[in-house]
Amino acid sequence: MLKFAPILLALVYGLVMYRFSVWRTQAELSARSTELLDPKLAPMLDRMAAALEIPRVKVQLYEIEPVNGLAAPDGRIFITRGFYNKFRQGEVTAEEMASVIAHELGHVALGHARRRMIDFSGQNALRTALAMVLARFLPGIGVWIANSLTSLLAAKLSRGDEYEADEYASALLVKAGIGTEPQKTLFHKLDKLTDARAGVMPAWLMSHPPTKDRIAAIERHEADWGLGAPDKT
Repeated sequence: MLKFAPILLALVYGLVMYRFSVWRTQAELSARSTELLDPKLAPMLDRMAAALEIPRVKVQLYEIEPVNGLAAPDGRIFITRGFYNKFRQGEVTAEEMASVIAHELGHVALGHARRRMIDFSGQNALRTALAMVLARFLPGIGVWIANSLTSLLAAKLSRGDEYEADEYASALLVKAGIGTEPQKTLFHKLDKLTDARAGVMPAWLMSHPPTKDRIAAIERHEADWGLGAPDKT
């Protein structure tokens, strides 16, 4: 029984971290956000709500400067103040903002938001258990190997979620009459908007897929759905 103690302790640790992470995340978001009410965005939200056959799409404005959209484990959708300011300054269109909101709605609808919190805690538990075991056989580098393996797993899971949320957003935007073009035009702007440096780390270590791969995936969906550009010949 004692030989399984590290694994059991890691599982308990993961459960405790999950509960704490959910509480901390929801408390932070609630304390620093208000409902986003903008007459220029309202028509986009109304069209998506009609496509989803729900009364309204509610979005919260999260008072932080980094450009981002977020989906909370409790189903709330957030746009950061930094992203909203880009919209108000004319750097991002209403349709492009709608594509971000549709993407976050995808994370909620597909269960990613809650699962990511569980995965985060599970990965911490796995990291702890692996580090305990590997440190016995590989002193000095066992912890490093455990951290590397769990980081690779987390990145792969996150990239898969992003592709799925992109596809959901594409389908919703098409149904709402907005179309997929705003998704693609926003992706072309994202590196500049977020000051991203794509060359800093390999694509397989990034939590989000490379921009060009996300655009290519959307265009494959367009072709599958018969939404390609009309033949001009």
